[in-house]
Amino acid sequence: MKKTMILGAFALFLLGSCVSKKDYASLEAKQKETQDLLNTATVKLNSCLEEKATASARAKALEEQVADLRKNNDNLTILSAKGASNVEKTLESIKEKELKINRLQDALTQKDSVTLALVTSLKREVGINDPDIEINVEKGVVFISIADKLLFQSGSYNVTTRAKEVLAKVAKVVNSKPDFECMVEGHTDDVPYNKPPLLDNWDLSVKRSTSIIRVLQELNVNPAQLIAAGRSHYVPLVPNDTAENRAKNRRTRIVVLPKIDQFYDMIEKEMKNLEAGGN
Repeated sequence: MKKTMILGAFALFLLGSCVSKKDYASLEAKQKETQDLLNTATVKLNSCLEEKATASARAKALEEQVADLRKNNDNLTILSAKGASNVEKTLESIKEKELKINRLQDALTQKDSVTLALVTSLKREVGINDPDIEINVEKGVVFISIADKLLFQSGSYNVTTRAKEVLAKVAKVVNSKPDFECMVEGHTDDVPYNKPPLLDNWDLSVKRSTSIIRVLQELNVNPAQLIAAGRSHYVPLVPNDTAENRAKNRRTRIVVLPKIDQFYDMIEKEMKNLEAGGN
């Protein structure tokens, strides 16, 4: 009986041992499967972690780029504002310069208009159709050129009666322009002159100028408007190589022009006004 119980117990033990091995094998297989799944999950997790790190790095780089772009955009905004301000200042400067140029042009136009009116008046007043009398404008200045044969006898500085008729008409125009100056230029040819008390062509050219000025003064021209000038033979119209050319060079020019001081005073006043307005 005792043996039987022992054998039964042993059989039960063996039977129980066999079942445990099967279960163990099954569990071992499941464990392996689970381990494989765990390994696969671990690999995927590590891959995800790497991708996350890469994505984080890219996100950080993108954030830095965005920050740089925002900073650059702010700088561009500042630069654009400064640029716009500079453009406005440049435009204002250009407008000021244009205004200055326009005012100066107006001043010059005014001077040219006065000069043109003077030429017209002189031509109308003198009214002599004579090739020995020329009225023209050179560089904004009015010139009345009169050949010496109408003014003086050869080698003389005494004004002829015919000259006084012409000078009377010139005096009338000059008297109507009290703000103008009248410069009388004497010109000779290059033939040496020496008749006491005059020493040379310089003396002769100046003496002829003062002779005409005295006539104009007798015709009630304000002496303060008159200027005597002699050029001798140093400003010829043509070469002094023929008698005809020497006759052309012997002449008197009456220069009628606005007073230079007044003209430049007008320009200076305009410049000061512009500078005051610019400041």
